[in-house]
Parts: sequence; structure tokens; C-alpha cells
Amino acid sequence: MSAPTTGAPCPAARSPLPARDAAGRESRLLHRVEEVQLDTALVLLGHAADMVDDRRVTDDQLRYLVRRMAEALREVHRVAEARGARLPAFPPVGKGEGDPTGATSIPAVP
Repeated sequence: MSAPTTGAPCPAARSPLPARDAAGRESRLLHRVEEVQLDTALVLLGHAADMVDDRRVTDDQLRYLVRRMAEALREVHRVAEARGARLPAFPPVGKGEGDPTGATSIPAVP
């Protein structure tokens, strides 16, 4: 015997979010995570600047800081690679000065 039909769609059969909205939410979440990772790296740099000149800082404290900075650097590298992968690839525009690959150099900002 089959279940009675009411004409309403089965809640379990519906997608929780349209694909467009889900991708947008995922993108916003990813962006927030990346921002936290980058902010953490900046905070660690501030701690490092304070600790380097402080003669009271112990070797263990410096080792701890270096470990956290290594973690932060890995995360920043991961963010850079992810953001770079999302950028469109552009072919070289023309031959750059002295560049055997033909890549065009970007002029320095005055």
C-alpha cells in the first residue's frame, strides 16, 4: 500500500538550498575563514615584533611563537593559492623588455 498523496512535495526530496544560493553561501563562508587566517597572521607578526626586542622572553616562548607563525604562514600560503586558482588565466600581452618568456612586465607605480 502506498502513502497517500497530498499534492505537496516531499520535504526530504527538496534541495535545502538552490545551487546558486549554496555556492554563494559557501563562497562567503570561505572568504570569512580566509580573512580570519590572514588576520591571525597579522596578530602573530605584531607579537613577534614585540617579543624580538624583549630580553625577558624565554626560548620556549620564542619557539611557541615560531610554531604558530609557521602554521599561520601555511594558512596564508593556502589562501594565496586558493585565491590565485580562482583568478582567470591571462595569456602574455606582448614581449617584455629583456624577458625571454615574452611576459610583459607591469610598470612601477610612481
